[in-house]
Amino acid sequence: METTISALAAQLQLPRPAPVVPVLPALAELLPERGLRPGAAVVVGGSTALTLALIAAATQQGTWCAAVGFEDLGLVAAAESGVELTRLALVERPGEHWEEAATALADAVGVLLLRPAGTVGERAAARITALARRHGCALVVEGGWPSAQVRLQVTGRQWTGVGQGRGRLRARRVLVATGGRGAAARGREVGLWLPDEDGAIRLAEPARTGHGAAERRGHLAVAT
Repeated sequence: METTISALAAQLQLPRPAPVVPVLPALAELLPERGLRPGAAVVVGGSTALTLALIAAATQQGTWCAAVGFEDLGLVAAAESGVELTRLALVERPGEHWEEAATALADAVGVLLLRPAGTVGERAAARITALARRHGCALVVEGGWPSAQVRLQVTGRQWTGVGQGRGRLRARRVLVATGGRGAAARGREVGLWLPDEDGAIRLAEPARTGHGAAERRGHLAVAT
């Protein structure tokens, strides 16, 4: 397992994104630096669609990304989120070797998606975070991660397109609660279409407000 992952990492050899890995414009609103900072961890809860959307702009710009531990990852769903599949490496079932996989790939990709097996200890998280910082790799984690810089939690979702029990699901609106450390410590809630009826990921008026503020529309483009 370790030899195979190391061989994959050696083949990628990508240029390092700096200082911030770009994200789609709507998702920039969730992050204090409007992008993914290499060497810092963003924890996502409640939505793998949001996890995938966070790497869409990076892959579109040619940055290699890797997903470790996502056994049920749908490539069609990833592509619909805007991910360029030719820039995504998968280690679907690392099992107890997820740390070895993360260690090898942090030296080879610009963004590392992690779904660790079991509880992550402070020592393991600190070691991988330090390695990612050294090599200029951003971390996006589903699950617990001690001392994560940013935490994003999908707290509500609503599908549209089905009326009177019939029809086709066409769009999904979600509410994302943000929090974390430092600049991200001041939590807030952001409404997103993930996606809208045209397949775009854009900002939406949070469902809980219930008033008619105009929605800000974005596209599947890169936030700079």
